[in-house]
Amino acid sequence: MALDESTVKFEIWDTAGQERYRSLAPMYYRGAAAAIVVYDITNPDSFTGAKSWVKELQRRGDPNVVIALAGNKADLDSRRKVEFEEANAYAEENGILHLETSAKNANNVKSLFVEIAKKLPKNPPQQEREAFPLMPAEQQSRSCC
Repeated sequence: MALDESTVKFEIWDTAGQERYRSLAPMYYRGAAAAIVVYDITNPDSFTGAKSWVKELQRRGDPNVVIALAGNKADLDSRRKVEFEEANAYAEENGILHLETSAKNANNVKSLFVEIAKKLPKNPPQQEREAFPLMPAEQQSRSCC
């Protein structure tokens, strides 16, 4: 995503938020710069679950992680059970982003990523390096014997 004078590359991992995968979640959010916690505006239990995930990220995630709370299914406003004001107040109390989105009609989805990108720290690009170097670089060029 192009943002001002920089480009932000998102790598997205979806844990589906199901309780049976909760023990695996740290593998996904360890080292993450951002996390989107999604709840269904027509399901108050999903909002309760989302708050639990936010607490988990705040407690065990990177202290600088950008957390966004996304109220999905905004296209089903007539079936709303979680009021925007309630979720927004929760987000403000916890210092996180909050937007309502619709995956069905793509409403606010791009805006969500733009807002996250704006909050990410501005770091110069890092050079790629080997994931598992076998030996220090200066020893790699030496011949044996």
